[in-house]
Amino acid sequence: PLGEQLIGVKVFVKEGSDASLPCSLTEDVTAALFDWRKVAHGDQQQKEVFFHQAASHYNNGLRGQNEEFKGRVSFFEDELKHGNASIVIRNAKMADDGNYTCAFPLLQTPQIFYVELVVGEALDAGGDRSLLHCEVRGASPEPKVEWQDGHGNPLPAEAQVSETGSGYDVTVNVTVNKTDLYRCVVEQEAIKHRIAAETFVHICGEVSSL
Repeated sequence: PLGEQLIGVKVFVKEGSDASLPCSLTEDVTAALFDWRKVAHGDQQQKEVFFHQAASHYNNGLRGQNEEFKGRVSFFEDELKHGNASIVIRNAKMADDGNYTCAFPLLQTPQIFYVELVVGEALDAGGDRSLLHCEVRGASPEPKVEWQDGHGNPLPAEAQVSETGSGYDVTVNVTVNKTDLYRCVVEQEAIKHRIAAETFVHICGEVSSL
């Protein structure tokens, strides 16, 4: 639809762990309709992952959820009033790998968030380090994108920005060497929009100080 806002991130998660897929607005979405789907590949059909409208959703009797996701998807009910429509897919499988959309089709300006979930056996990029990748596509106005560690400290990284017909594509890669929870933060200050994608990295052979 004309005026539709598009933003996307890529989330890496280790097989067997929980995958957090980010989607949020700056307004209360307690009564909103938002629909999470896994995007089709080839001749496959789109799969219904999670649907919410007012007090009805797939976790309280609403029908239509794809069998692959039944009993595995949770959302942040207490945070809906803050605009958080993110979901968590528990015990991520290789079959969960792929592209997802979170759509708010009934807003005055419809919004769609794109999340690419990459599920792998390990995140290691050499045993004692790991490469983290965050990508935003077609965002307008131009967003600020950065990786943060578990304490909220920004990690030094150079963003690669390219302007497209629909907005800006931004990619930020960073190599880490510590076990931690890392967060890719996307901010568009002009429209007061902010989302974040989290991923936990375990560095093989590291002795935890926790």
